[in-house]
Amino acid sequence: MVLRNHTICYEIAKSLEKGRNLGQEIRRRISSLKVVWKKDRKLDEAIEQDKRYKLCARVVKEVLNEPGQVIPLRYLEKRRERLRLNFKAKSFVEMNPSLFDIYYDRIKPKSEPVPFIRPTPRLRAFLDHEQRIYADNEPLIVSKLCKLLMMAKDKVISADKLVHVKRDFGFPNDFLVKLVQRYPNYFRLTGLPEQGKSFLELVDWNPDFAKSAIEQRAEEETLRTGVRVRPNFDVKLPSGFFLRKEMREWTRDWLEQDYISPYEDASHLDQASKEMEKRTVGLVHELLSLSLLKRLPVPILGKFCDEFRFSNAFSSVFTRHSGIFYLSLKGGIKTAVLREAYREDELVDRDPLLAIKDNFLRLLEEGWQERKDKLKQQREQVHKDREILLVAKTKQPEEPDRLCD
Repeated sequence: MVLRNHTICYEIAKSLEKGRNLGQEIRRRISSLKVVWKKDRKLDEAIEQDKRYKLCARVVKEVLNEPGQVIPLRYLEKRRERLRLNFKAKSFVEMNPSLFDIYYDRIKPKSEPVPFIRPTPRLRAFLDHEQRIYADNEPLIVSKLCKLLMMAKDKVISADKLVHVKRDFGFPNDFLVKLVQRYPNYFRLTGLPEQGKSFLELVDWNPDFAKSAIEQRAEEETLRTGVRVRPNFDVKLPSGFFLRKEMREWTRDWLEQDYISPYEDASHLDQASKEMEKRTVGLVHELLSLSLLKRLPVPILGKFCDEFRFSNAFSSVFTRHSGIFYLSLKGGIKTAVLREAYREDELVDRDPLLAIKDNFLRLLEEGWQERKDKLKQQREQVHKDREILLVAKTKQPEEPDRLCD
């Protein structure tokens, strides 16, 4: 009997050891698959085009957060480094005449007047229109927020983290206040907001929201063709990009596996398994699909490792699956881009909330054109003044030579 028990224990230990070795072998095989990173100039250009827009948006946000939404120009000058302004604040205001007006006021009652800046009427009109766009697209915003919570572990996400990514997903500034009040059937704030430890919790699961972009696409193709289409990733390797035979075989086998929805419970999956890799790629794909520009900085995704059960090495999926994602290094920060969402440097399927960005860009371009026209008029006026002076000088009669006494 004792011998039998020892035998059973030995077999169990051997089985566990075999399982550990298998897990280590799978982890080794996946981690050893290396793909050479290749620059994609068009996708890099799409990111580069947003630099000026983002800078202007940061400065506008800084002014709007001030009491009365006005600020002394010299105070803004002191914040240049934080705002990443590489020229003087006054120059920025002059270069963007559609954003701010300069006026003079006193900082203290008896102090000398100094230049202040305030939003122009055109910027005020843009902000009013922005609120109307948010109101018109509120169902979309609610569905996005629900989807983020539905994919998260325990259906809870830190409120601070959600505030940090609100611009990436198109959430309004006051979404935690207004949406939670309007939709108590979906959302509940818990924790201690005054101590910065609040969390947004999903109250009710809506099955209509529990469909990923990949599953929706498969359903649409099935309805259109009449042939059942299996949900899977759209893999498009960039021009001139080749995979080694080992990686091609691994990718083929990996794609043949069943798609795992990011809305399914993944708590039973091993972090080193192919299934978990499939789920991680699917979840990142869905996060990028929900974002406004179909791209997100990798450090921002990294903030949600705990909520979405990402491993510490989750960022390797962006290079290992180069036909699905592109990892841009533009601007000194890693950005994960969804390849299928772009045709060269243009978004294919635009989020309705991008109308806000489009309106802001039109406002900026209007101001840039005004400044350009003003500078052109000034140059033309200087040229005219020079011509008038030259004509006047040539018409002056020459003084007769004086005779010596």
